[in-house]
Amino acid sequence: MTNKIEKISIFGLILLLVLSMITTETECQTVSTYTKYVNPFIGTAPLTDSKIIGYNPPKGWRVWAGLTYPGSTLPNAMVQLTPVTAYHTGSGYQYEDTIIYGFAHTCKGHWNLCNIPILPVSDADNLTDKFGSRFSHKTESASPAYYHVFLNDYKVDVKLTSTLRCGYHQYNYKSNQNRQILFDLSKANNKVSSWNIRLVSDEAFEGYQEIGDDKIYFYGKLSRKIEKLEKKRGNTNEGFALVYVSNGGKKLVELKIGLSFVSVKNAKQNLDQEIANKSFEQVQKEGNQIWENLLSKIQIKGGTQKQRELFYSSLYRSFQWPALRSDVNGEYRDVRGKVVKANFNYYTLPSLWDTYRNKLVLLSILSPKVTIDVIKTLQDIGDKTGFIPTFFHGDHAAAFIAGAYQRGLRNFDVKDVYRLLLRNANVEGGTRPYISEYIKKGYISSPQVDSPNVETKGKAGVAKTLEYAFDDYAVARLAIALKDTTNYRILMVRSKNYKNVFDPSTRFMRGRLSNGDWVKNFNPKYPYYEYMYREANAWQVSFFAPQDIPGLVRLYGGKKSFEAKLDSFFTLPWNPEYIARNISCFVGQYCQGNQPDHEAPFLYYFVGKPDKSQKILDTIIENFYGIGEKGLALPGMDDAGEMSAWYVFTSSGLYPYSSADAKYIVTVPIFDEVTWKINNKKVIIKKMGKGRNMKEIIVNGEKNKGYFVPHKLFRRGGTMEIKTEE
Repeated sequence: MTNKIEKISIFGLILLLVLSMITTETECQTVSTYTKYVNPFIGTAPLTDSKIIGYNPPKGWRVWAGLTYPGSTLPNAMVQLTPVTAYHTGSGYQYEDTIIYGFAHTCKGHWNLCNIPILPVSDADNLTDKFGSRFSHKTESASPAYYHVFLNDYKVDVKLTSTLRCGYHQYNYKSNQNRQILFDLSKANNKVSSWNIRLVSDEAFEGYQEIGDDKIYFYGKLSRKIEKLEKKRGNTNEGFALVYVSNGGKKLVELKIGLSFVSVKNAKQNLDQEIANKSFEQVQKEGNQIWENLLSKIQIKGGTQKQRELFYSSLYRSFQWPALRSDVNGEYRDVRGKVVKANFNYYTLPSLWDTYRNKLVLLSILSPKVTIDVIKTLQDIGDKTGFIPTFFHGDHAAAFIAGAYQRGLRNFDVKDVYRLLLRNANVEGGTRPYISEYIKKGYISSPQVDSPNVETKGKAGVAKTLEYAFDDYAVARLAIALKDTTNYRILMVRSKNYKNVFDPSTRFMRGRLSNGDWVKNFNPKYPYYEYMYREANAWQVSFFAPQDIPGLVRLYGGKKSFEAKLDSFFTLPWNPEYIARNISCFVGQYCQGNQPDHEAPFLYYFVGKPDKSQKILDTIIENFYGIGEKGLALPGMDDAGEMSAWYVFTSSGLYPYSSADAKYIVTVPIFDEVTWKINNKKVIIKKMGKGRNMKEIIVNGEKNKGYFVPHKLFRRGGTMEIKTEE
């Protein structure tokens, strides 16, 4: 009997042990319900087909398309840990390249950053200063919060993952002898003014890299003993450092590194708090789950495998910028360079000229906490400089903030932010160049240039006039919400200034001289970088007045005339002799490859012809995303997620036509059903019918009036049925 009991007990222990092992293994497995659709390589491949581009690029050109990176990151994180195949390029990574020079810890896709590049090497004593390894896409893979590649020349298998402020490297060397780690600290996408690294123990190191106004500090630890650190510097600031890993022991070397824009002390604290003793697998799993939580806020049914991949890859790309700059202790370095501690997270500037249209709207819907902190960041800068900042062109923090406020995001000092936006709108020397001329004349003049070319410099007076008019409208939306009727009236009058650059004789938005005459030598098809227009031609900007489309329609002579003009816009072929590196992928004169006309395909709605808009939208979605030989190219720069967010909204059946307003234009989704899950509320969008022409919109059982639905649908929840032709 005793033996029988003992046998049962032993069997029970074995069973429990097996179950425990199974449970543990299950817990370690990564849940990938939505992340499995994300392909981080989308946007890294070049556009090479001249038929898609619209012209033959000059020899040696790489059209500005995609410029994304495949590395590990979390939503709006400080760290973007990604391979670098070419410095001084958009993201540092180009799919067609064959050599990796390092793994950088910051990235955006705008020819900057790529800071703190690190590369595992072997037998470095036999090398000079030419580091880099060949690699193959066959041994490369990536997913959210993860990147993997094999370095052929150094025989090192590399795996990367990351937290908000830290990178985690795993290097599996073929040999446990002659192992080094390169810190190529004189290199980045911007000029490095100074750098340093030193050992603090036989397993830890610290240092910094200084670029412009930024000084990026780091603190790291190795899983193996460090034999020595050797720094080699040239006559200038060129040079590098090599960390020699002790021989013997395991072939696997792990490197954990924390970053900070404040201090080495903070970098160490970031590392200790975010990674500490966590394993690589644990950090990767947690990162993947963070992405799962975010991506699951929009759930889709139907569509093809490629459409699902494009949708979730685009959603993933929409949440990588702006980037965190606060440390775990709440400290950050402000616009004056002073260390400040706050109760909110400080972020980089959003790419406002690009992303105010849709990406920042998506951020406000799915990540309200981040959105509020970004607004507080803009306010912090404004309080210390006198103006809310912008990015590149226009004053589109106005639309971003006004739209967020109307969508119910109120946990910020709106009165102070409004005060600063009024300064932007009225005070020369701040965010809006030539604002005095704009207020006095109702437009910003352009110079007369006899033989303008693509790179002709100027005020971009037409573009600024159109954009300032929309920005005035955005501030007016805040004014009326705050019951400032005086400024509301003034700003609403100014919001009609777009009419002052409309030339009725040509029926285009056209540059005006200081004396009011029209700029001569006018060719509406010719693209400019910053002459009368910004990165566009007259066709592409002449439909921009999202604050007053009925007024714009009247300028063109009414609905029929406006529709005819749109017909010409989308059918008049692009002249292949007109080459601009930042403009590509056309439907007629319409350019999907840059942002200035991204609202234009929806304009047929305003003349009662949504089917015409839908046809163009479907053409863009089908032909300009996930294209090229590998299906990895985009029609233009992703621009910190704008190109991706456009796809997310348009393919799901809603688009924020005017980002300053809390409403969305309804289109026919490419999916059978789209569910938005916001604050325990669901908005379910159902496509009823197999056709692509919308016949009726039913919201919560009632026929919708018009083609717009209000944002309150997200706050209350509900069901929207989009009925199409069978």
